[in-house]
Amino acid sequence: MKPYVRGTGGFEAELIDIAYDVEDVVDLILRSAVQGRRSGILNRLTLFISDFIYRYQLHKRIKWIDSKILSLSHDSPRSFCFFSVRIEEIDWSTWRSVQDQNVAKTVVYPVIEKVSVLLAKESLHPQLKRKVREIQDKFRFMNGFLKELESVELADGGMVWMEELCDISRSAVDVIGLFINRREQLRRSWRSPFRKLAVDYLKSRHKFSMEMEQIHCKILDISIRRPENVPVHGHETHNREPASTFGILQQPAQEPNIISFDDDDSQAVMSRPEEPDIISFYDDVDAVMARLLADDSCFCMISIVGMEGAGKTTLAKLIYENDVVVDHFPYRAWASATNMFKILDDIVKQFIDYKKSTKTSWWEEQEEMKQKLKAFLMDKRYLIVLDHAWISNVYILNELLSTLPEALNGSRMIVTTCEMSLPSHLQTRSIHHALRLRSDDESWALFTHTLKRNIPQELQTMKREIAKRCGGLPLAIVKLGAVLSQKDANIEEWSIALEQLHRDQKLWSNTLSMIDRKCPLHMKRCLFYFGLFPQNIDVPARRLIALWNETSEDVAEMCLIKLIAQGMVQVTKKKLNGDVKICRLPDALQRHWLSKAQQTTFLQFHTNTRSELSLSTGLVRRLVDHLDKEDFSYGHIHGEYNRTLTSLKPHYRHTLSFLSFDTQEGSKPGEDIGNFLHRCISSSCFLLLLVLDLEHVFRPKLPETIGKLSRLRYLGLRWTFLEMLPSSISKLQNLQTLDLKHAYINILPNSIWKIQYFKFMPQPRVGSLTNLQTLWGLFVDEETPVKDGLDGLVNLKKLGLTCRLMPSQQQAMLAQLEAVANWVLKLNHLHTLRLKSDDGENQPGDLDLKPLSGLEKLSSIYLLGRLKNPLVVFESPGNLSDLTLSGSGLMEDPLQKLDKLPNLKILRLLAKSYTGKNMLCPSGGFPQLRVLKLWKLEELEEWNVEEGALRALRDLEI
Repeated sequence: MKPYVRGTGGFEAELIDIAYDVEDVVDLILRSAVQGRRSGILNRLTLFISDFIYRYQLHKRIKWIDSKILSLSHDSPRSFCFFSVRIEEIDWSTWRSVQDQNVAKTVVYPVIEKVSVLLAKESLHPQLKRKVREIQDKFRFMNGFLKELESVELADGGMVWMEELCDISRSAVDVIGLFINRREQLRRSWRSPFRKLAVDYLKSRHKFSMEMEQIHCKILDISIRRPENVPVHGHETHNREPASTFGILQQPAQEPNIISFDDDDSQAVMSRPEEPDIISFYDDVDAVMARLLADDSCFCMISIVGMEGAGKTTLAKLIYENDVVVDHFPYRAWASATNMFKILDDIVKQFIDYKKSTKTSWWEEQEEMKQKLKAFLMDKRYLIVLDHAWISNVYILNELLSTLPEALNGSRMIVTTCEMSLPSHLQTRSIHHALRLRSDDESWALFTHTLKRNIPQELQTMKREIAKRCGGLPLAIVKLGAVLSQKDANIEEWSIALEQLHRDQKLWSNTLSMIDRKCPLHMKRCLFYFGLFPQNIDVPARRLIALWNETSEDVAEMCLIKLIAQGMVQVTKKKLNGDVKICRLPDALQRHWLSKAQQTTFLQFHTNTRSELSLSTGLVRRLVDHLDKEDFSYGHIHGEYNRTLTSLKPHYRHTLSFLSFDTQEGSKPGEDIGNFLHRCISSSCFLLLLVLDLEHVFRPKLPETIGKLSRLRYLGLRWTFLEMLPSSISKLQNLQTLDLKHAYINILPNSIWKIQYFKFMPQPRVGSLTNLQTLWGLFVDEETPVKDGLDGLVNLKKLGLTCRLMPSQQQAMLAQLEAVANWVLKLNHLHTLRLKSDDGENQPGDLDLKPLSGLEKLSSIYLLGRLKNPLVVFESPGNLSDLTLSGSGLMEDPLQKLDKLPNLKILRLLAKSYTGKNMLCPSGGFPQLRVLKLWKLEELEEWNVEEGALRALRDLEI
């Protein structure tokens, strides 16, 4: 068989080679025709003479291709369908439009896209062009394989292979991008001496050719070494040798035996007399019950999905025994799917008095029960809970659903399961509720509820440690509470129990195994980024999303939401609107994935480094400064190497991100970072940098050369107390996020607002930050160029400004406020708006805004200042979910104007926002409002709430 395969592979290679020859001929003909049309009269005589030679060479080339095809047809394998199957296995369409985010999209698509741009823009030497096309096709062939790789578990060697492929992909994109940019620079420098231009052209082409040759060799090598036993697009692999530890881990065919928190308490929780702790599951109970009691007469299935031990059965029980649910569903039944043969029997017994017949067979008895159950439930509203269901076992669900009557009476079924995906035919009639890990506060509430004893004050200090060690997993929390309830309440006993819990992996073993097998590969790689942060701190979601730079921000946010929904990431703090603010990897998962990251070279080069380096090249892809003297980069950033001419290029020329966690006080951190950045950029390093995050580094001295970082997307200067930005920041044309929160930058450099036009270009080049999506923490005064400056930033999604109204410049600032108001109305992509106005003495100033109802995507508004036009509040966009007013000076009751907003969930009326004496919440008003804060409304004397108002309110502060 192997010689046959080799012969077939050779046949395929020769056929592809002929295809490249044909493309070259066609390309040559087309290029010659174009050149002929563009030539002047003097050149056409030369073309006429050379045309005979050209036609003769072309004729010979075509005859050679013809003979090669003829000889190949005689030597082709007998079973030509084998080759056709290989071609059909390639999904040629998906590389252009991939619906779901996956590793194939982040690895394959950027290379294919960049090569397409190169071939369209540049005229390459035929041999170089062929090499580039071969690289593109190799990545195309890899596309289908990588998509299948998402669904299997890779051993450590396979993950190493994956990281090598990612490294080759990034190298290809970088090399092609730099070559295209260099060619554009040369074309703009046409006034330079011809000899110098010619030499530069030859140098850039030679360098590019050598780099493409290296990439071509690497992609050929890695294609040969790809992990084995991966089926491609539904075709089984045959005659393969068993996979080694390099490739795919073999898994048993049977379903795993789930022993979870739900198993421990699925029967026990139904029999325990005490109530489970509803506070720990309040949000989940509220969300599921809202769907359960929705005004929809159609039958619906609600699947509660979560990892092992997440509390699925507990949540289902809280809902099942809720008084409102009991009143709404007169007929209810609870069944466990652990025994598939008893499901129907259990449900029937809870609804009707059914007696088994001894004269009928088991199958006849089942059919009889189905008919009786269907007839009984035909005109009744019912609720059925199916606990511990394996949705992949479609037969059980289909049989049960086919038995239930199709009556339009609002009946429901709840299914608890560990499986995240539903069969396609069930997706249209089901609702999905993912059960996340508990937050620290929820974990502590569940822990104290389980402990059932007073906790001494000295042990209250262990709250964070207990929550962190349990990782938000209810199973771990309950078991720890049960253990500690039997021990003395002192620090020594509790510390010993926590250490035992830390060493015990049994609670997480099945979960880790499930993640290894079923978590998509691109999401596994996202988990590696947690290893870049210090282990003892929680990670702000915005910083994590910025690092996932292979994707857009929206896709990165969705990826984080999926990781949270699948119980791999724990939310430790939310914003009031429910968005994730801070998160972490659970303790057990952090150890597991940090080990994986080191084994797969994501975090491997030096035994103590936390940066990501390529094992094959020694290049630092993602640089992290943890102020660790054992880290190899410490000397470059902080040590003596920072003041010498030691070459940095071998390490940092392909760095994609740089994070610093140097939070020391004094001027040294800022000076070290500034010197390091200057030396790197001057040495042609960091030119591929996408993320520069210096949060909490005290006043980093950003060098003027920072303008060379033309690919930079994220510049994080939060809590740096920086006072000034270099003027070259205007050259960061791809910058999307500039975070200046808690920096002392009053105005941005004037150079940012200059629009530069280059002669001899088809279109003008804009030197401003037109791609910016987040601008936060900026001060606007009378000199800030808003009109014909800031108002050019029309792609903003988040905007936070403070307008400073100095008495001496009041007239000028009124014009600035009007310019800001006009600018805001143009921000059609805006999601979050935060505007402050002060009079220079920390008192509210004027805010002259216009109604924002036209900004359909605007969901969060924070306004501090006297509103000259109250319609700004009373004509809010329908998508508004979060509104904060302070110092607004409203004389008309805002509650009677805002109560009909359908999506408003958070309302804060702070000091001097309302100056009236009475407020009223009308009946039925604020249907979605959950948080209401009324602070320092000094004139307010009476507040009336009519019956039926504020139905969803859960947090009230007065």
